[in-house]
Amino acid sequence: MNKCRVSVLCIAVLALLSGCDQSVQNPNTMFSEKHQDPIKELEVTTKIDRSQFRYKQTFYVPIYSDIYTDRENRKVLLSATLSVRNTTLKKSLYINKIDYYDTDGDFVKSYVKNPIELPAMATLNYIVEKEEDKGGSGANFIIEVEGIDDTVTPVIEAVMIGNFSNKAFSFSTEGTPVVH
Repeated sequence: MNKCRVSVLCIAVLALLSGCDQSVQNPNTMFSEKHQDPIKELEVTTKIDRSQFRYKQTFYVPIYSDIYTDRENRKVLLSATLSVRNTTLKKSLYINKIDYYDTDGDFVKSYVKNPIELPAMATLNYIVEKEEDKGGSGANFIIEVEGIDDTVTPVIEAVMIGNFSNKAFSFSTEGTPVVH
């Protein structure tokens, strides 16, 4: 092949690869039943009548996007799954905020544009990929929930997984209510 054909072939392959649908590469989309972002899938598009709501709570959820493994301060990147579970049998839980902060307490990203309605006994799982290392070893989520009464108190956890050398490991953290 001459240089011109090789160049055209390379450009065509790059154009094809760059045109790939990013949602296919997003694990939150790939692993959802409807192949949609689970947060967007649960977003409420109509106005919520909050006049009956008697419960509102903010939670701090620690996650680790990396940890140190030894005296040489080698860093291992971790993937994390944030899990918000509605533990009631009949009532919806509303999630108003899922904000991500880094080790220094600086705001990184908001995951919620509109409130999310989490039906009774449902779970919202959201994956923070290990390549996302902006959070650091002290990353955390601030999550605000709301509901009809305090029986809709959620269970909020994060599960981190990673590997180092030939060993794999996982651990979890729990959300802690924030006192205002």
